[in-house]
Amino acid sequence: MPTQQETDLAHLRRTIDLARQARARGDHPFGALLAGPDGTVLLEAMNTCGTEGDRTGHAERNLMTEASKRYDAVFLAQCTMVTSAEPCAMCAGSVYWAGVGRVVHGLSETALKALIGPHPENLTMDLPCRAVFAAGQRLVEVIGPLLSDESAAVHDGFWNRGGVA
Repeated sequence: MPTQQETDLAHLRRTIDLARQARARGDHPFGALLAGPDGTVLLEAMNTCGTEGDRTGHAERNLMTEASKRYDAVFLAQCTMVTSAEPCAMCAGSVYWAGVGRVVHGLSETALKALIGPHPENLTMDLPCRAVFAAGQRLVEVIGPLLSDESAAVHDGFWNRGGVA
């Protein structure tokens, strides 16, 4: 039986693969999944900013919208959201309001901001999700950053495509 850390890393690699798929279809390279209390993958989501034209279509927010429709907060408190990059303030808020109890992430928000710079399609706030969760009234455990190099690799060349800074 795999350890929690082995499961987290396997799930994180899956979200990086989802980020690659999102990029290939014309979306920003981000992916996320929801794992149940036993580690089983319950839901997966990708960024939809490009294909749906929704600037709030982040993978994590898309995932939390679906999760909150399907599962109650008591169950979600036992679940883990795994994501290829640290949730932004909006996505951390959606995790909090959906009721998820644990977050595992790849690339940190600080590293993402350094990688992307002031790109008009992703003006990263550099606000750690831990700070967002700390402002709340319930605990959300955060594990990460993990596999930062693998998480960053999916962004190589993306943010300077088409001559956009």
